[in-house]
Amino acid sequence: MTQGTDARKIDRGGTGGCPVDHGSDGLWRIRGYAAARAVLRSTDTVQAGLGVETVEKMPASIRRPVLYRDGPEHREHRRQTARYFTPRHVDEAYRPIMHQVADEQVAQLRRTGRAHLADLSFSLAIEVASAVIGLTDSRPGLRERLERFFPEEFGEPGFTSLNGLYWVFRQLRNWSAIYLADVRPAIRSRRARRRDDVISHLLDEGCSAAEILGECITFAAAGMVTTREFVNLAAWHLFTDDDLRARYCGAEEPERLAVLHELLRLEPVVGHLKRRTTSPVEVPGEDGPITIPAGQLVDVEVSETNTDEQAVGAEPAAVCPGRALAQGAGAPGLSFGDGAHKCPGSTIAILETDIFLTKLFALPGVAMATPPRVSFNDAIGGYELRGLVVTAETA
Repeated sequence: MTQGTDARKIDRGGTGGCPVDHGSDGLWRIRGYAAARAVLRSTDTVQAGLGVETVEKMPASIRRPVLYRDGPEHREHRRQTARYFTPRHVDEAYRPIMHQVADEQVAQLRRTGRAHLADLSFSLAIEVASAVIGLTDSRPGLRERLERFFPEEFGEPGFTSLNGLYWVFRQLRNWSAIYLADVRPAIRSRRARRRDDVISHLLDEGCSAAEILGECITFAAAGMVTTREFVNLAAWHLFTDDDLRARYCGAEEPERLAVLHELLRLEPVVGHLKRRTTSPVEVPGEDGPITIPAGQLVDVEVSETNTDEQAVGAEPAAVCPGRALAQGAGAPGLSFGDGAHKCPGSTIAILETDIFLTKLFALPGVAMATPPRVSFNDAIGGYELRGLVVTAETA
């Protein structure tokens, strides 16, 4: 296990700095754990970034996806859907699906002896998230449709250039493809008979087809894309740290989950969480409380907050599962966010990652043939890992 050194694989170019910093560009940057948690838990902030500016231009008659709502309406929606994400429900409803899909992906590797881990992990994430959402009546090709919707490199849609028009057309086509092949069949099926899933709940809420499509895309981004990246990140660490891999493979589930939480703390998939203040917000600073005025854009730099020694202790850049944490700090840091917009699917993401990796590393002769290449999604400061090739003895 790595101790006393920087074990991070992803270079985000972090330079540390003040826990709370107001830049000359007007942006408030939060790097301290306590200050970040205060911002994320404040009822005087609203969601920013993640395309919220585009969503705000939607007609008022269309309900915004839950990711872009705040206040009482958002809290009520989260309360009503919380039952889909409780540890007990995840264990009873989704664990069997996770095992089934993980077995299928591992069997595919055994047949061929070689595979791109991003492909295996994306198939896993799609199947699990689809069960939660209710996208279980899709036509063949959901994975390809999602790949087109979430490409490795995004262009900037617009109406003032040929390239901008291309990206407008491309995304409209992709929205339409997912609606016609995935969302509409699911809606039809659940209008006839409700299921225990999110789409059934949205129908009970009176949501239109367009609103359900928006929610499905939001859940796809949160539950499929980010999980794929973390599976690759965790596997990369385990392939290159023999002691950590031995500890993980020899442990019971609680300790394995602790390893995964620690890796996620160290290398959060989403590197930035942005909020806009609606009233003055007081946060702890180095020399006492600091007040962020109303109307300010705040950027929580998650990769920095997660290595704040005041919260996570000594050697914050080392891999140390089960490390002693300050009161109130969670094992994954703020990698799943905090407050009203904390990721509801955290239990699902960690459990499906563990089930898949446990089966993967149990394969005879499993090895990493090539490490991944790293790129970044600037919209969320998130990493994207492609090209990690795994090999194993063929069955």
